[in-house]
Amino acid sequence: MEIPLKSLPGGRAAASGNMMTQSDLDLKETALKEDLKFYFMNPCEKYRARRQIPWKLALQILKILMVTTQLVFFGLSNQLVVSFKEENIDAFKHLFLKGYSGTDEDDYSCSIYTQQDAYDSIFYVINQYRHLKNISLGTLGYEHEESGLKICKQQYKRGTLPSNDTLNIDVSTETECILLKPNELTGKKAELKLNSSFFNLEFYRLIQVEISFKLKGIALQTIHARELPDCYAFQNTITFNNRAHSGKIKVYFDSDTDIQECKDWHIFNSVLQKNTQYILVFDGFVILSCLASLILCTRSIVLAWRLQKRFVNFFLEKYKRRVCYADRLEFLNGWYVLVIISDVMTIIGSILKMEIKAKNLTSYDVCSILLGTSTLFVWVGVIRYLGYFQTYNVLILTMQASLPKVLRFCCCAGMIYLGYTFCGWIVLGPYHEKFEDLNTVAECLFSLVNGDDMFATFAQIQQKSSLVWMFSRLYLYSFISLFIYMILSLFIALITDSYDTIKKYQQSGFPATDLHEFLKDHSSAGYRKDRTSFPLLCCCRRQQSDDNLILIN
Repeated sequence: MEIPLKSLPGGRAAASGNMMTQSDLDLKETALKEDLKFYFMNPCEKYRARRQIPWKLALQILKILMVTTQLVFFGLSNQLVVSFKEENIDAFKHLFLKGYSGTDEDDYSCSIYTQQDAYDSIFYVINQYRHLKNISLGTLGYEHEESGLKICKQQYKRGTLPSNDTLNIDVSTETECILLKPNELTGKKAELKLNSSFFNLEFYRLIQVEISFKLKGIALQTIHARELPDCYAFQNTITFNNRAHSGKIKVYFDSDTDIQECKDWHIFNSVLQKNTQYILVFDGFVILSCLASLILCTRSIVLAWRLQKRFVNFFLEKYKRRVCYADRLEFLNGWYVLVIISDVMTIIGSILKMEIKAKNLTSYDVCSILLGTSTLFVWVGVIRYLGYFQTYNVLILTMQASLPKVLRFCCCAGMIYLGYTFCGWIVLGPYHEKFEDLNTVAECLFSLVNGDDMFATFAQIQQKSSLVWMFSRLYLYSFISLFIYMILSLFIALITDSYDTIKKYQQSGFPATDLHEFLKDHSSAGYRKDRTSFPLLCCCRRQQSDDNLILIN
């Protein structure tokens, strides 16, 4: 309700104060609208408006080139490491496993079926280890003289041979080990150890025999790639598994590889040293560019938070109500958050890469995860700049609109999927290799949803039980029909519906929020009055009317 000026003491002064307050409020509103309008502009519009050079855009383009180049160099180096590990493991299997065919049997390497084969296989490992330096083609050697071949046998404590369907056995286990050092594998001392009672195996109570040994090697192939060589330590374990006592002993070979710093090496070639220095300098530039990008994006987020606070306070002061949550989220630029995460991961990964290149660290896996994920985020961030144009931003808008619906739908469909997973594992596990464990069942069902390997899944079911065979048909047909014809179709329909909604909004306009209504009547003509014909980038020549822009924050 308005109060007449004459009813107030000092009416003319009060009116003047009220007018000053209203004028200040108008000036504050105009300044806020201009700042908001400028904040939601794309880099080219900001350059046209205030001649503000898009440093972040230029830096992101430079960073994409540098990070991708860095990843390619590291990937080529990592590829040499992976191939060296795989080739050595394959060589170890041929060296130490008697009768190894070159192809693993399921999840184990090979199998034996007689007692004599078991003895021959164990002594074959010992003999090959003894003559390793004379038979191996690689740069392999023993770790040190104190290490050796450790043989452990695990068996039930007491028991008697099964007879007349009776078995007396103590299920508690005992483990006995023996260590054969390299310098003890020749002469009479070795013969005494090999002929001791330790090698008299009672197979009816034997659980497993485990042979472990450590070897070292040098990867000289990296020299051809102008890199310093790596030294490797291979912890090999051969397990003769007799837990099932089924007449078949499964032989497992496991090798853990550790990359270590080579000691006391002397390489007489300056090219390797210079190449390493050049790569370290390049990694340093990558770190500096990511650090600059991190500072600029963090600064933008801080400024956006302050601008949001100004807008919320002004809206509360003028309209006496709070800004909705959706409008507040408009100020949180998810792309900046993605760039910050990418920069942090690139900086850490580059530091690890520099340490690996200097042979001070050997964390290839951690470095690969950091650099690979950061490069993924960098390339995904390019979509932000394509999204400024209506022709290219449909994908991002559709993903944003459909994501909540898709997540809710996946939660419901996931319950059905888990039900089929547990059911298939418990019923079909004994009769089908693809249903032996939960992880394999989940992978098999996911392949079926995508239409892969259907006939093989149907055909591999064992027909030992007619009831289980009939159940498998009902199980597979119902799963495929439900997920492919119904659930997958509904999933696609959700995305299609979001796409149609976005296309309709692009034609008729997006729903206006308080923020959009606040900026609707504000013109940015003041930004255009100083526009000249000299552009910084080719895209800056484009007028705002050239494209029907839809800003994505």
